[in-house]
Amino acid sequence: MADEAQTRLLELQMAELKASYGIAEDAPRSTTNNDRSANSAKIAKLYEDAAEYEEELETFKAELEIVNANALKDIPTALDERFPDYEGDYAKELKAVLEAHWKQFVEVDKTHPAQELKLIQEGELSEYSEALATEVKNVLIKRWEMLVTIKDEHVKEERAEMKLRGMKPDHIRKVYRKYHGLPV
Repeated sequence: MADEAQTRLLELQMAELKASYGIAEDAPRSTTNNDRSANSAKIAKLYEDAAEYEEELETFKAELEIVNANALKDIPTALDERFPDYEGDYAKELKAVLEAHWKQFVEVDKTHPAQELKLIQEGELSEYSEALATEVKNVLIKRWEMLVTIKDEHVKEERAEMKLRGMKPDHIRKVYRKYHGLPV
């Protein structure tokens, strides 16, 4: 009962104070939007690198899911369907990655026969034997896992740098997302 009386008294005092300053009872608390202010722009600029790394990290994670979920011959098509705005050619890029890996295996490590390298260089993904296709897919999975790990480390480094400067990375991220109109 005492709490209700105290609360009511505070409400009346607040109403009286507002009336003395000419503030309407139903006036909004703030009419300014600080999301696009100059200060927000400065703070948002601090998070640009981390935001770029986060975006790349999410892309790599999505690509890894596709690589894990599809048969080797279907991976380029699935990637093209999932990322239609991608400017590169997934089939050519995968081929280049595989050629580089197999050159390492054949010429440097000497763990694989030269015929596999020739097949990878000249053949299509659908032409690989089941054993080679499995090994190729494992190489691609390891590559994407490595990319995810690297980007995750980049994000952590950026956030650690913000903390070293005495800033709160979560707050800076929130300001960045609001400034750019992204969901928080």
